[in-house]
Amino acid sequence: MPEARVLGIEGTAWNFSAAVFDEDLVCLESSPYVPPHGGIHPREAAQHHAAVAADVIGKVLEKAGPEIDAVAFSIGPGLGPSLRTAATAARSLALKFGVPLIGVNHCVAHVEIGRWYTKFADPIVLYASGANTQVLGFLNGRYRIFGETLDIGLGNALDKFARSHDLPHPGGPIIEEMAKKGSYLPLPYTVKGMDLAFSGLMSAAKEATARGESMEDVCCGFQETAFAMCVEVTERALAHTGKDEVILVGGVGANSRLQEMLKIMCEERGARFMAPPRVYMGDNGAMIAYTGKIMLEAGSTIAVADSMVNPGFRSDQVEVTWRSDAGKLFAPGQSETAERGAEAAVDLTGVDAVKTRLPKGYRVPKLDAALITERTRAEARCIAAARRGGVPVPVIRDVTERTIVMEKLHGDVLKYVISDAYAYAAGVTVGKLHKTGIVHGDLTTSNMIWQNGRVYLIDFGLAQMADEIEPRGVDLHVLFQTLESTTASPASLKQAFCDGYRSAFAGADAVIEREVEIELRGRYL
Repeated sequence: MPEARVLGIEGTAWNFSAAVFDEDLVCLESSPYVPPHGGIHPREAAQHHAAVAADVIGKVLEKAGPEIDAVAFSIGPGLGPSLRTAATAARSLALKFGVPLIGVNHCVAHVEIGRWYTKFADPIVLYASGANTQVLGFLNGRYRIFGETLDIGLGNALDKFARSHDLPHPGGPIIEEMAKKGSYLPLPYTVKGMDLAFSGLMSAAKEATARGESMEDVCCGFQETAFAMCVEVTERALAHTGKDEVILVGGVGANSRLQEMLKIMCEERGARFMAPPRVYMGDNGAMIAYTGKIMLEAGSTIAVADSMVNPGFRSDQVEVTWRSDAGKLFAPGQSETAERGAEAAVDLTGVDAVKTRLPKGYRVPKLDAALITERTRAEARCIAAARRGGVPVPVIRDVTERTIVMEKLHGDVLKYVISDAYAYAAGVTVGKLHKTGIVHGDLTTSNMIWQNGRVYLIDFGLAQMADEIEPRGVDLHVLFQTLESTTASPASLKQAFCDGYRSAFAGADAVIEREVEIELRGRYL
């Protein structure tokens, strides 16, 4: 039986692109919209798409031939006017050829073209583009989001910084070239559990050039900081899930330094890393055509009447019908005498647990040393304060520059045994922590241990003293994302956690409301 042949049309933002895919890429044509100044204006981009659509699609069909089995298009997320233009073209062609129509999630298409090229079966994916920065993994029929930006996408942050210095769009490639000529300049590093934030970094970069720092040094500092944040969160997802493959997708993924950093991280962990070539990195019709092909083969088509675009269509909302595997999670085989987390190794051979923060080869030495020292001190300080506040935490025995000797716990890590009862107990513990004026900063089920009827908290490297609602809300958001991405019944577990949290902390309702606001910030706008 011959391979299905699918025409794919991409038009979410700046690039209008079409391709035909059967057993391989047959042909690909693109026409990017380049604004005369400033950033992308949605209506102007849509007008560009409308003007070039016939030419781009015509060239593809001329090269590939008119025999196609389906038409796929980017249904979202993206800029509404651009999406509608591409969707109109796709509907017209599907009706003309009398073939099925397929609405493809743009983010998932980036993931699938990466999986196709790398042949990786079940990777952790760092997806970095203009509007999106997410770390994803597959579980039980959906791509789950382990972490994402809480404000703007990495590509948009780079572009906005570039525009503030009158550099043309897109700014990322120009910043990459300038960074090669510069030296590292310290800038704000913002990782919140498995989430990131780039707006403060971008503002600090602007301020640095305003006070006279060289553009090359600022670009270097910007890249090294932002990319290290992305790689750290990717490593956290690897450590949490036990997966051993990483791929990088999205337009920002074409950056050679980001690829180098991910490769180093994976080599240090014994994981495999690959990135598709540049032609598949940015927004392109090939990824839509390929994903449309595997969706067609799984029977996931859409009626023309139901093909309304969805500018806020998140990757974790897609029902992945074309994958039969459940996705690996929490692979067995971890040592009983030594555990390796995202940033530290814990030796359990002695009477006490000895936690040592490991140097990271992907980070510049100055940044790496600063983070190790800062996080070791913060962890010891916050654990001691939490214990004084009655929070179940291990007892600290000794602290050095990168090592903490502490009481060894003998319970079960919550990610392996999570239930409603344990989630309730976790809520009680976190409620006590927040009541004490401490936020954990990395509140995942990897950092909770059930012992003697209580949930203990560990790994306070990102913790801070804070009484504000916002950081408390981020704490809950990190945990809820973890439950969404790694459990079969997240709603029940979240409710049980909230019940326990309310029982221990009078200000719980305001924090829970703030968590909902924080979740909405991650939605594609």
